[in-house]
Amino acid sequence: MITTSESQYGLTVGTPAIRSVGPLAFGCDRILFVADNTSAAIFAIDVGDGQPASETRPIDVEDLDTRLAAYLGCRREDVFIRDVAVHPRSHQVFLSVMRGGGSGAVPVLLTIGADGTLAEVPLVQVPFAQTTIADAPPQNDARLDARLVQGTREGELMEPRPGWKLQVARDPLRTVTVTDLAYVDGILLVAGVSNEEFSSTLRRIPFPFNGATASNGLEIFHVSHGKYETASPIRTFVPFGRASILASYTCTPVVHFSLEDVEGGSQIKGRTVAELGAGNTPLDMVAYAHDGEACLLVSNVRHPLMKLKQRDVETQEGLTHPREPVGVPREMLPQPGVSRMANLNDRYIVMLQMDEGERYHLRSYSTAEL
Repeated sequence: MITTSESQYGLTVGTPAIRSVGPLAFGCDRILFVADNTSAAIFAIDVGDGQPASETRPIDVEDLDTRLAAYLGCRREDVFIRDVAVHPRSHQVFLSVMRGGGSGAVPVLLTIGADGTLAEVPLVQVPFAQTTIADAPPQNDARLDARLVQGTREGELMEPRPGWKLQVARDPLRTVTVTDLAYVDGILLVAGVSNEEFSSTLRRIPFPFNGATASNGLEIFHVSHGKYETASPIRTFVPFGRASILASYTCTPVVHFSLEDVEGGSQIKGRTVAELGAGNTPLDMVAYAHDGEACLLVSNVRHPLMKLKQRDVETQEGLTHPREPVGVPREMLPQPGVSRMANLNDRYIVMLQMDEGERYHLRSYSTAEL
């Protein structure tokens, strides 16, 4: 029997050959998009409608990485949570997790129920589709991309100058083919890098996966570096207003890109609207609305969780000089150690938090109190 998702979205039943899991995004209610940088592919998986949430409730799980380790049968230090997404209908939390590191790492997709129950997402004989990223950096591309990391599970400790210590990971360019995803009105927006010399790229992939990908190189003015750049990839972004995105990069410019009337193959120059501080990598961005006010949260490796207001972004002129003001006003929030986030129906923001002992917890915060 052909399901609605198979006929509507061009899915076929089978076992997706996922080799790694990274960024996640929901689209079309029941379709979960999963980025696989090892394969330079994106998978669309029908994870089902789920039971509609009768009410929006917070989801809180203490010592999440310890529980994941017990569930997966490994050490806590071998659990790497790559992303968090929320099912728009059931409000179930989905996690992309790598068990272990290097060539022996195993990709896993998991769910967390409202009561904190863990379950693995079945990937055998499920409706799915996939698309390959044709211009991904090859496996043997020698270029590396640097990012700052939380804790000591990844990277190495460096001291660029006396007293200033950073935990830095240097990733093969192939592993940042996709750095973030978002689905908007039949288009999957995909940030990352390409095999081009000026590698920072935004792709627009129609879904179902039956149309041509539009790919654009990106250029930004990096206030901390005092120059225009085209190589460093977007680290995280959110759809913003009409036909645009708001993105953040390492060291930490926040940039607005208009996608209106943009042709594939062209270069898009962004409008830098804020500089959140050097020596930092942004980890996630999430948008929400409360009492008619549209807001954005940006989580960071070395800086506090920050709150920006959409109306300030809209009116901010582009920053084009290294000593310009820091741009859009921002509010520092008290939630420490936040990495990944997801919006739980504008009532709560689910946050993955690391404590001083490098243990991870999943906690929900009311948007009314942020």
